[in-house]
Amino acid sequence: MTAHSQAGPARPPQARPRSIAELRDVTQPPEVRQRANAEHWTASLYLRDLSPYLTWLLLKTSISANGVTGLMILVGWSTAFALLIPGIGGAALALVLGQLQMLVDCCDGEVARWRNTRSPAGVFLDKVGHYSTEALIPIALGIRAAGYPFDVPVDFVWTTIGFALALVIVLNKALNDMVHVARAGAGLEKLADRKSEAEPSGRIIARLRRAARFVPFHRLYHSVELTIIAFATALVGLVIGGPEADRILVCVLLPLSLLALIGHFVAIMASKRVRG
Repeated sequence: MTAHSQAGPARPPQARPRSIAELRDVTQPPEVRQRANAEHWTASLYLRDLSPYLTWLLLKTSISANGVTGLMILVGWSTAFALLIPGIGGAALALVLGQLQMLVDCCDGEVARWRNTRSPAGVFLDKVGHYSTEALIPIALGIRAAGYPFDVPVDFVWTTIGFALALVIVLNKALNDMVHVARAGAGLEKLADRKSEAEPSGRIIARLRRAARFVPFHRLYHSVELTIIAFATALVGLVIGGPEADRILVCVLLPLSLLALIGHFVAIMASKRVRG
């Protein structure tokens, strides 16, 4: 949700907001709150209500927007490593850290907008944070499914599934960035972040896409959703056993992720995003 490249009115970099209301007006303009794809549902639900208070504190320090993004990356990695703690404790910690990562992710863009900083490096770091976190979490889930200590070679099946799930998730995320690269390479203008841009032109595919909204399994692979599912699975694990529940989870997530990847590819090819 970083928007380091957005510029605002002239303001000294050292200036501080006089109120939360002023900070919110500058750092959360309508074009940010109404983004169709870049704004996660947790941000719309409650994180954007909380983020100005953390941004207020960050602006009292010398930390840059890129530095805040660095903090987001560290929190994201900590989310994945928390899942290596067996049982409900690790899953609960990951759930909290997953929410914290998204909160900090709101703040880096807000710091950038307040200080009028423009940084392609910030956008790059944001991508690194989300790609790496959403790859590490399924790897950690595979390790949880294998249990401790590993029984060689049978437990390598579960770690392999975890790595395979990570690969599919990263490929699925990369498809969106491939669209932007392809358009830039073709000399086309940047896509607006509107739902209409992603609507497939074919009737059948459009209907399938609308139907998928009723069973949105394709949205399960963000770090927030993965930590929520991991926590729910850990609760089930209290009844049937932790490793067994985690094994069921990764076995369900992998084929669904492949289906989501294929559906995403078809939807992109059928939309005007890759049309001249």
